[in-house]
Amino acid sequence: MKFVVSTSTLLKQLQAVNGASSSSTVLPILDNFLFELKDGTLIISATDLQTSMTTSLPVESEENGKIAIPSKILIDTLKTLPDQPISFTIDNSTFAIEINADNGRYKLSGENGEDFPKIPEVENASSVGLPASVLAEAINKTLFAVSNDELRPAMTGVYCELSPEHITFVSTDAHKLARYRRKDTRSDSAASFIIPKKALVLLKSSLPAEDLTVSVKYNHTSAFFHFGNIHLICRLIDERYPDYEAIIPRNNPNKLTIDRSLFLNCLKRVVIFANKATNQVRLKVGGNELNISSEDLDFSNEAHERLSCQYEGQDMEIGFNAKFLIEMLSNLSGEEVIFEMSTPNRAGLLSPQAHDQEEEVLMLVMPVMLNTHVSLNKV
Repeated sequence: MKFVVSTSTLLKQLQAVNGASSSSTVLPILDNFLFELKDGTLIISATDLQTSMTTSLPVESEENGKIAIPSKILIDTLKTLPDQPISFTIDNSTFAIEINADNGRYKLSGENGEDFPKIPEVENASSVGLPASVLAEAINKTLFAVSNDELRPAMTGVYCELSPEHITFVSTDAHKLARYRRKDTRSDSAASFIIPKKALVLLKSSLPAEDLTVSVKYNHTSAFFHFGNIHLICRLIDERYPDYEAIIPRNNPNKLTIDRSLFLNCLKRVVIFANKATNQVRLKVGGNELNISSEDLDFSNEAHERLSCQYEGQDMEIGFNAKFLIEMLSNLSGEEVIFEMSTPNRAGLLSPQAHDQEEEVLMLVMPVMLNTHVSLNKV
């Protein structure tokens, strides 16, 4: 089996799917790319059995066949070669691979392509089309809040809820929650499923800059994403997602409006002086003034800052993990944000003040108990 291809073209496609491969000691073949030649087209696949990616590109070849090629050595070689045509010659009986470039020849051992795990195909699937920009924004707004707790598998992915009215993406780790909703993107039928974090990370890095429509197909076990020449298939998380709507407080009479970047930068400074285990900061708001403070009693560190804001509601004092607030503010857009609160022991809600009428972004953060016996100096 033989084919000729450009180094830069091949490298680009390999890097697009490489994240799906796995360094498995149980199944070493997962550390390979599957190269499949069909009528002048090279189909490249990578998988870790849970997530698979496939891409294709035209090559010069008059043969058909398949071979599994070690991924790391191939990518490392292509990265150092200048852009030029290279030829691959594969011995179908020994699976030996020879790569010939302008000034070099490289030999490596492959494996039988027939032993490579079968990439799942779409069966009995429903479908919806999503603009690439909407999907990218949904991933950006929710991925940071996904849990890493393997004892709660449902929360290790992003919950996708489709309906004829809107489409919603939700993530939570029990300390913070992010909900992204689009009213201009709908599905003919209602459905919901949980997409694993790894698949969304791969999807985020692969989505094109141009606003193509991404075809999303799904059944009870898997989701299939297709755009351009990229196919991404992932096994869905087979768990029941928590009732996230039940934990979003409905009545929040205390409403703080503040410049997002000022608030964000202030928190980044103040958290430096907070206890490293809790990252606790104290927000004290009244009138049109927000006082932010932190302390670390073990090292006698403390910080205080004062910001101007717009505030409607009763004076209150509430504690939060500053790292969570920083993550949320970093993933929100717009100049100003609205922080809605009810009482010091109930969750606070963050949302952009100005937003697209078709887009709804909500972030929730749980408060932490303040050390009330410690009196902080006023700013």
